[in-house]
Amino acid sequence: MDQITEFFKHLINPQWIIEHGGIYLLLLIVFAETGLFVGFFLPGDSLLFVAGIYGDLLSKSFFNMPFFVIMFLIAIAGVLGNMVGFWFGRKSGPLLFNRKDTFLFKKKYLYQAKEFYDKHGGGAIFLARFLPIVRTFAPIVAGIVQMESKKFMLYNIVGSFCWVFSMMLAGHYLDKAFPGLKEHLELIILIIVLITTLPVLIKLFFGKTKQQPHLHHEDSKAPTDTLS
Repeated sequence: MDQITEFFKHLINPQWIIEHGGIYLLLLIVFAETGLFVGFFLPGDSLLFVAGIYGDLLSKSFFNMPFFVIMFLIAIAGVLGNMVGFWFGRKSGPLLFNRKDTFLFKKKYLYQAKEFYDKHGGGAIFLARFLPIVRTFAPIVAGIVQMESKKFMLYNIVGSFCWVFSMMLAGHYLDKAFPGLKEHLELIILIIVLITTLPVLIKLFFGKTKQQPHLHHEDSKAPTDTLS
């Protein structure tokens, strides 16, 4: 049990992920965090930023691939993660609104993602990339409300590439400008986490989530008119 707990602690530590799991674990976590509802607790923004700082190490450990190729692969992992979430939402999403909360699943996050989606329409798929927790549930909600597949893929691809490239390039070039950046990773990660989670925390504590007890397949098709 202690080993499992220790492993989960490592999974929220971007530096450990990069140094011990390399590109393979990085791809897996980005995939899970952007489409599987059990991945909402995984690091996203901070992981990508640290990956940018360790860009040279990642390139050397992956057949000396150029840094651009590394970013491209990670962005594709984000696209695939959202596609899985979208498919899951289409197939079984409505049932989640009637599911009881568990340790890995909190229904309030699903409602928050739906409210965010209703407010911002299709652009929510793009905007959600930059918001922890919301980015995990946004593609599932898009599937639930039967968003048009082509429209979803457009926002999905553009959002994933903008998110990955902006975060990784920021880390990469800041490390070049300030070579001692690695010595302050814990502080940097803490700042990134606070900045990116602040909007979610404000919504969680000060916003009222619209609780909808049931969402049937018939209801899930209705919002498409307003989201087109």
